[in-house]
Amino acid sequence: MNLPDPQAIANAWMSQMSDPGQWQSWFNVAPTADANPLAAMMQDVGASVKPEAMEQLKNQYLQDFGALWQEFLAGKTPDVADRRFTSSAWQGNPMSSFNAASYLLNAKFLNAMVDTVDASAQQKQKIRFAVQQIIDAMSPANFLATNPEAQQKLIETKGESLTKGLANMLADMNKGHISLSDESAFEVGRNLATTEGTVVYENPLFQLIQYKPVTATVHQRPLLMVPPCINKFYILDLQPENSLVRYAVEQGNSVFLISWSNPDQSLAGTTWDDYVDQGVIEAIHVVQDISGQDQMNMLGFCVGGTLVSTALAVLAARGEKPASSLTLLTTFLDFSDTGVLDVFVDEAQVSMREQQLKGGGLMLGRDLASTFSSLRPNDLVWNYVQSNYLKGNEPPPFDLLYWNSDSTNLPGPMFCWYLRNTYLENKLKTGQLTVAGQKVDLGSIDAPAFIYGSREDHIVPWMSAFGSMNILNPGKVKANRFVLGASGHIAGVINSPVKNKRSYWTNDKPLGRAAAKPQDGEAWMAGATENPGSWWPEWAKFLAEHGGKDIKPKAKPGNARYKAIEPAPGRYVKVRAD
Repeated sequence: MNLPDPQAIANAWMSQMSDPGQWQSWFNVAPTADANPLAAMMQDVGASVKPEAMEQLKNQYLQDFGALWQEFLAGKTPDVADRRFTSSAWQGNPMSSFNAASYLLNAKFLNAMVDTVDASAQQKQKIRFAVQQIIDAMSPANFLATNPEAQQKLIETKGESLTKGLANMLADMNKGHISLSDESAFEVGRNLATTEGTVVYENPLFQLIQYKPVTATVHQRPLLMVPPCINKFYILDLQPENSLVRYAVEQGNSVFLISWSNPDQSLAGTTWDDYVDQGVIEAIHVVQDISGQDQMNMLGFCVGGTLVSTALAVLAARGEKPASSLTLLTTFLDFSDTGVLDVFVDEAQVSMREQQLKGGGLMLGRDLASTFSSLRPNDLVWNYVQSNYLKGNEPPPFDLLYWNSDSTNLPGPMFCWYLRNTYLENKLKTGQLTVAGQKVDLGSIDAPAFIYGSREDHIVPWMSAFGSMNILNPGKVKANRFVLGASGHIAGVINSPVKNKRSYWTNDKPLGRAAAKPQDGEAWMAGATENPGSWWPEWAKFLAEHGGKDIKPKAKPGNARYKAIEPAPGRYVKVRAD
């Protein structure tokens, strides 16, 4: 089914947002395509709304709007709980509070309309996503003419806030993205990614960092960390107090980490096989050489987890078993339920990307960043439009959001292969793929697994992360462990014990006979215990269990074959995609 890109639909609507008459077109049973881009989408997929359902919604809307209007005439301030409209500027201005309440009523009506659409589940999900993009974009908080907070600041600053806002907007247009943080406050290598280490190997695809031990003894088996290639690695090494890399070093691990290159045209033909064979597998062999150990603890984060799992399956087919344990953080192996990202993946959209990029080219980092921002537009787009542009504020320094804006390109062939074979066709789990000349059987990975999911993750739903428990190490299920953290895809992972925030869930009850059967995430959660603070200490204990005996750390990085190239964090992570 040829479904338009939801972002394109949202962009088309944004160009018409100033026309309040656009709302009224939704009162038609079948709005015309030229009046409403969503109508064209519904026509394209053959979706429709039953006239009786539309009539019922219309009557309910008119009734609710009439009650709201009567309250306004009576001078009563509407009860608005949405955090965008709770300030005194909104609540103290009758017209502004009425605008906010009207907007929320319109949003309620649009969402209710989606519920009545006759369409497949995937089609309805796409329509719902597009409608939510429109709703978020049309908030009265997003326009100077209808935002009383921005108007109040304009008066208080005698126009200076508007001047600063325009300057902020022009600066962001030159940068190609909305500023989420004070970007002058951070620099990679100065106050981000500062854990002491040395680049000991590099090829065009990645640099390998070996971190300096800080403990008197270290576990015999090293730890190799594989971050996602879709982002910069320093999400795992932000600042000392929230660095997972530094924490792992402090727990007595000899830590190595892959720092992926930020592809340019010289890597535009790079494939998924290259990332597996010339990336992860090459790094494994270098770590084995430097450490003198055949096995190591391994960690993969997000798509890094998918890459490292694929690499271990390829190596198993070659007769190699380099993993003493495998940690997967918010990782898909089974792509049956990809959550909200499913709206961006269907045959039409994947085929379009293949036509553009499969033969070579780059999936630009700014396009990937826009996609992920559209998953949380109020938090990652409109909040900053209001603050930076309408009010003329400077965004405060925030290390995680600085990293979020430091985007990474991806090679077109690799990106297209990943989209089709995982998100669209889910072939990785079923053993239908051949990578680097070997058939990929994830069940051949017999290392104990530590699986982590984040409860509010909108990118990798935690039940999907849990699904890896039924794929990995099938002969020794009891050796696998699942931990569920609070918060989302990034904040749940980067939850240092230093700050003692949030919580996590564990369920270490014996599996009994169920060990030979597929485990169920809901049943796991029903028997789980919530624990305060960070899950990192649980992971550290797991690494220690599989790290071998304690030995004296090596005095220098690298070895005779792999010599020091440059200090961490290296050159590759500093290359900007812009």
